[in-house]
Amino acid sequence: MSQQTSDRPDLRALSLKALEAFVRELGERPFRSKQLFRWMHQNNARAFGEMTDLPKGLRERLEQRARLTTLEVDLAQRSSDGTVKYRFRTEDGAFIESVYMPEEDRQTLCVSSQVGCAMGCAFCRTATMGFVRHLTPGEIVEQVYRVNAELVAAGLPGPRPLTNLVFMGMGEPLHNFDNLKQALELLQHESGPNFSHRHLTVSTSGLVPGIERLGAETEVKLAVSLNATTDEQRRELMPVAKRHPLAELLAACRRFPARQGRAITFEYVMLRGVNDSMDDARRLADLVQGIRAKVNLIAYNESAELPFRSVDEGHVQQFRACLVGRGLTVVTRKNRGRDILAACGQLAGAKRAG
Repeated sequence: MSQQTSDRPDLRALSLKALEAFVRELGERPFRSKQLFRWMHQNNARAFGEMTDLPKGLRERLEQRARLTTLEVDLAQRSSDGTVKYRFRTEDGAFIESVYMPEEDRQTLCVSSQVGCAMGCAFCRTATMGFVRHLTPGEIVEQVYRVNAELVAAGLPGPRPLTNLVFMGMGEPLHNFDNLKQALELLQHESGPNFSHRHLTVSTSGLVPGIERLGAETEVKLAVSLNATTDEQRRELMPVAKRHPLAELLAACRRFPARQGRAITFEYVMLRGVNDSMDDARRLADLVQGIRAKVNLIAYNESAELPFRSVDEGHVQQFRACLVGRGLTVVTRKNRGRDILAACGQLAGAKRAG
């Protein structure tokens, strides 16, 4: 049954408080809700039948009255650099992709928030899919739980090998704000995965109202996909700039709460002959001046469907040196998973199964 039309509640998407109310409706004692919550969000359970410390009768009623969002691993591709791209099939036959990036000091998952994307950025493969639908909170967190389970099966210590989550996969997270916020709360819950807000980063193409809500309603980190230094240039690359020009976007970034030391990351995809001049570097430094931030330079990942070309490493370093000389903190992002189309801007799963 499609999870978009089922009248049975998806328990994986519920807060603990809402789950407690559901358990009361079943006539069960309150402690059962916390057991159920842990099975779903801490132990990576895929079905009620796996919850062995729940009475058999309760498990049978749960099967009748509720459901659990599940994702199936349709494909797992391993890059030569250790990156793994997972393609998941949803219950209604759509495909989404998540990317696991192992490093010595962290295990990071790039998480999707939508099937396709409505933002239409000119340089992004996901944009070629168009917008299909939002992911539910259960589908967002289920990406994390399925990859955790895969890593445990591969020998990593569990039940939560992943240390960091970046919401930079398919879709615009702030376009799906309510479901994203619910997923973040589930992922941070102490009876669930218990991720620290310091290890959660949400990226946006520049939806100003969403930035303001993210700052007011969460404590997670913000990354802004900037990619241009003039409004004219940005409008050509990113249609969102027609609604939210640079002055409005940067004003929102300046208002973004910096509590507990969280800085903003400005992501800048370098496109040869488009936004990679030294004038661009100087304008970029001026734009972000005075904002507690770092700049993340990203070499463009070419694809046959799109006309843009990457910048050579020497030019990237020259651009970086200009920014550093203006007092900015600059990181040059490693290109991970290029050989399996898992790098920044390359995710574009098929729309439907079958």
